[in-house]
Amino acid sequence: MNAEIKTVITILIATIWIGFSEFIRNQLILKSAWENHFNNLGLVFPSKPINGFIWMLWSLVFALIIFYISKEVSFKKSIIFSWVYGFVLMWLVLGNLLVLPINILFLAIPLSMFEVFVANLIIYKMQGKKIKL
Repeated sequence: MNAEIKTVITILIATIWIGFSEFIRNQLILKSAWENHFNNLGLVFPSKPINGFIWMLWSLVFALIIFYISKEVSFKKSIIFSWVYGFVLMWLVLGNLLVLPINILFLAIPLSMFEVFVANLIIYKMQGKKIKL
């Protein structure tokens, strides 16, 4: 398999994992917390198909970023940098807009770390890179 096809497949598998993880966390585990918070703000939690499409686009961009970060730094640093880039920055923005239900973070933080760990693992393993913790 040539390098370009391997890269595309790697990014697509990482994208699918990220999208699946986001769906499980936000649409199954934490949906009621999101809905309650949005209702208290007088808003409706966005869960239409277009929102799912945007989350998959976000997952693709995130997988691409993890892929390119992984080329430059160690496995451990890639996990840290990509988690901060993907989640801490998002939560800061959502918190600043007052649409982040802070009470979800006790579950969202470890679940997002697991998501990023597995996405990095997929990318490193599929690229044949050595993993050192």
